[in-house]
Amino acid sequence: MNIALIIAGGSGQRMNQDIPKQFINVRNKPVIIYTLEVFQNHPDLDAIYVVCIDGWHEILRAYAKQFNITKLAGIVSGGETGQASIYNGLVVIKEDFADEDIVLVHDAIRPMVSEEIISDNIAVCRLHGSAVTSISCAEALLETESKVFSNSIYDREKIMRTQTPQAFPLGKLAKVHKEALRRGITNSVASCTLMIELGHQVHFSAGSEKNIKLTTIDDIEIFKALLSTKNSDWLK
Repeated sequence: MNIALIIAGGSGQRMNQDIPKQFINVRNKPVIIYTLEVFQNHPDLDAIYVVCIDGWHEILRAYAKQFNITKLAGIVSGGETGQASIYNGLVVIKEDFADEDIVLVHDAIRPMVSEEIISDNIAVCRLHGSAVTSISCAEALLETESKVFSNSIYDREKIMRTQTPQAFPLGKLAKVHKEALRRGITNSVASCTLMIELGHQVHFSAGSEKNIKLTTIDDIEIFKALLSTKNSDWLK
């Protein structure tokens, strides 16, 4: 089975809004619902769990009912870090699913994820035991310690820009999280970085420049623009 673990535990301080950014309304629909609808409509996705910021659980349940997110199986409180939030979700998922089932960890604030991205994520994970949605780097990369100047270039051909979802077998991901806690690793940047920190290889699945993460107000404006250009075959 395939389970989506949607991470919506952040408060969105960098966006400087009165409500968490995953609950900002865009065209009369919360950002998180755009995200949930893609997983809801994917034929190979069996269940959805959301790690949600405290105080917003009932609001999320109401939105899920309003927008017919019937695959929503559970809402879990977030932790102090993203790593802790993912672990909280895994603990709950393990109560109902087997170790070989696939968990797709996805940011709630990536609402433009596509069915194609999810499908490739699942397929690569089934084949290789891991799948990190990624895209090549098109920009020039300069190394700097000061953020003021640089005199060093980094080879962009050696860089992959990671996105979500990031998929792993449930048992494997849960085991890595427990091992990380045992070693005192508590704030790894993402599931893929945690895997690598603990000595595991990860594999890449197909991402998209459209699969943006809504971090700033500018990102919200880009999201609105992408929605405006969306048509029946935009994913092809």
